[in-house]
Amino acid sequence: MHWIEAIILGIIQGLTEFLPVSSSGHLELGKAFFDIDAEKDLTFTVVVHGATVLSTLTVFFNEITALVKNSLSLKSNDSQKYLLKIAVSMIPILILGLFFKDTVESFFGGSIKFVGYMLLITACFLLSTLFIKNERKKNISWLHSFLIGIAQAIAVLPGISRSGITISAGLLLGNNREETAKFSFLMVIIPVIGANLLELKDIDFMQHTTTGTGVYLAGFLAAFISGLFACKWMIKIVKTGNLVYFSIYCFLMGLTAVFLA
Repeated sequence: MHWIEAIILGIIQGLTEFLPVSSSGHLELGKAFFDIDAEKDLTFTVVVHGATVLSTLTVFFNEITALVKNSLSLKSNDSQKYLLKIAVSMIPILILGLFFKDTVESFFGGSIKFVGYMLLITACFLLSTLFIKNERKKNISWLHSFLIGIAQAIAVLPGISRSGITISAGLLLGNNREETAKFSFLMVIIPVIGANLLELKDIDFMQHTTTGTGVYLAGFLAAFISGLFACKWMIKIVKTGNLVYFSIYCFLMGLTAVFLA
């Protein structure tokens, strides 16, 4: 892999991990249209996903620090409940990863038409947020945590945007926009770290590779910087409710993928 390709894929990963346009779908499209295959290099995959996790930790550093600090209290408090709700949201994706891993991986076979249809579904979810009139809840409930978790599990399909479907689900359930965006980004940290740890066991670090350290560093920095930008931008977008533009983008990309497949 050339360093320019690493930067391109890093930027794609960083932007699409947070913007509601599906990072997995875009990587699949990138492999098909540009003949760039990063999935064969598990080390690179772990590196760029690690970069986007670091972006999330950076943006929400104060919130995460406060949550962890307050949760250590012996008295029951909101921070402990919030972390438990995040844990509840991870149950569906945990079940999927433990019992349906092979089934999920079968969808990543390079079917551009399938990715296109999933992008169209993402577009519909994003468009549905236009019809939200009232935000009824400031704090996300236990049930809503689990339901948003189901949405996250559905987003393992290439073309379904994780941030798009989880934020849309949270908003459609009547939750506060800013809280929904924060919950969506925080709930993915542990699953991504867990998935990367599972991938690490498949990496042969002693095997010779033409991909140098500089290439990995270029991809990491590209994913981290673009991820920082996308995460902050997405929070502002959710507050204003302008997800319709991403709906149009996903709709056009989906149609293009379907007809050119």
